[in-house]
Amino acid sequence: MSLRRAATLCLRNQAMAEDCNALISRVRDEAGLLQLADEADARSHSGHPRSALDGRLIALKDNICTVDLPTTCGSRMLRSYTSPFEATVVARLHAAGAILGAKANLDEFGMGSHSIHSHFGPVRNWAAARRTTTEGRREDETMMDDDDDDDGPRSAGGSSGGSAVAVATGQCFAALGTDTGGSVRLPAAYTGVVGFKPSYGLVSRWGVVAYAHSMDTVGVLATSVQAVRSVFDVINAFDAQDPTSLAPSSRARIARHTELHHHHHPLRIGVPLDYHVHELEPGVKRAWQRTMRRFQTHGHTIHPVRLPTTRHALSAYYILAPAEASSNLARYDGIRFGTRDPGGPDHDHDDDAGLPLYARTRGRNLGPEVQRRILLGTYSLSAGARDNYFRRAQQLRRLVQRDFDAVFAMPNPLRGRHGHDDPGKADVDVDVDVDVDVDVDPGVDLLLCPTAPGRPPSLRSLLQTQTQAQARARAQEHEAAEDHHRRRSLVQEYVNDVFTVPASLAGLPAISVPVAAGDLAVEDDGVEHGDGDGDGDAAARGGGGRGGGRRTRTTRRRETVGMQIIGQYGDDGRVLDVAAMLDEWERAAAADGDDDHPLAVER
Repeated sequence: MSLRRAATLCLRNQAMAEDCNALISRVRDEAGLLQLADEADARSHSGHPRSALDGRLIALKDNICTVDLPTTCGSRMLRSYTSPFEATVVARLHAAGAILGAKANLDEFGMGSHSIHSHFGPVRNWAAARRTTTEGRREDETMMDDDDDDDGPRSAGGSSGGSAVAVATGQCFAALGTDTGGSVRLPAAYTGVVGFKPSYGLVSRWGVVAYAHSMDTVGVLATSVQAVRSVFDVINAFDAQDPTSLAPSSRARIARHTELHHHHHPLRIGVPLDYHVHELEPGVKRAWQRTMRRFQTHGHTIHPVRLPTTRHALSAYYILAPAEASSNLARYDGIRFGTRDPGGPDHDHDDDAGLPLYARTRGRNLGPEVQRRILLGTYSLSAGARDNYFRRAQQLRRLVQRDFDAVFAMPNPLRGRHGHDDPGKADVDVDVDVDVDVDVDPGVDLLLCPTAPGRPPSLRSLLQTQTQAQARARAQEHEAAEDHHRRRSLVQEYVNDVFTVPASLAGLPAISVPVAAGDLAVEDDGVEHGDGDGDGDAAARGGGGRGGGRRTRTTRRRETVGMQIIGQYGDDGRVLDVAAMLDEWERAAAADGDDDHPLAVER
């Protein structure tokens, strides 16, 4: 397929999938965009393409600065902001010939797990909407909560939900997101695409609006591991403008280190026992077991490991990330940065009349989730709480890093091996329904676990919870029962990151790959579906197929969950290699019509 044809399909899909609300802004000069694709076609035909991305349409999460399109961060505070400079990753994509065609929706300033906290409205994941039969009945009722009875769109994950849905619906070849605690991998799992978070420091953060700068990592989403790798190869480079970018000498040392420890023996795959949490849905657990057996079928071995501190990782993350956010977002006051509230008698509201400009501007232009995390972070950094919260969270973060270092066979190239005297040897039984080797003294090469504990929840239930919480806050209803329900709802949202946060705290490379979950009958949405090669012909896979109870013809279509592969720091290449193997096995099983394979349909 020509690059012009692929770009045309992406533009068509953008128009068809507008109801997904995946994009905040798009390039309006479509003729100029197609001209760039024609020029890339000419270079390709002459045998001199700039890169594997030459002429490919790329979407960017809207917290990555560009000069041609606004950078809003999904916030009212920056709704009219256009950056005077572009991020380093954008410059590298331009140099590689990639075409930057859209900015993707996100949770405001990257704070959220479902892409519902955006000034521009929630992202709608129609691709994962409730599957219905011809009679309008649901075949997967047992997989859902009792209050999750919506046939409408599902959660797209967050905070890079717009980037994930744009890829899933064929609106671009690939997309960039940012991953702080799972913000690339969770949306990838919820939308059935591949999402990769590189090792911290490999990809420049210069020009990326900061949320939690010690964890923020630019990641890649695409329909295949091959497409993800082609983007990563372009943006993986040292940047002198970014103080957290790994220097060339460190990159060379990591390359020598990984080459020294890579052998051609069968892989030793670690399965974290501590990730068998009670929130893990049965369907996700079965997919995990099936993936383990697939590795065993190909000659690799499974080894249970212990990561004892990871059960505290989520708590540490939600202290550290808000603390950094409270510092990073202090600049948005309407004086230095951000939209200034005009004030005056014509603009004052009863709830903020008489407040100073700073407080009035932030109160009106920052959303409730951002305000909540700023308050949490400010408190944890206060004199009375710093030692009890922030400092202890930092100590827990170091212990999480040491847990990972202890179970990997390859020592951390930057720190060496800490705590290897107890390399995570498992001494308890594990209910994984596969043959495992309990002796893990040599360490493991990679870790395998689910990306999310369950399927994406319905968007309606999430929005209802959010609306009710805001209404109670405005009415100052502090009855114990209602306050407990509100706290429980917020905690449930945060728990979605339980499997992704540990790798972010440790700065490790991790990738989410869609694997088979089960067969479900779904309505025929009448939209042509692509072949998964990333050419943009996945015509609005999530843009149609909405429920509504109407009688429709049904077909079988894939249902997937995300499976996460985590590697040692700097071992990004092996993580991508193994993810490509898993992706190939899944596609082959589906294409061969394996009766035992739930993806024995178009992928």
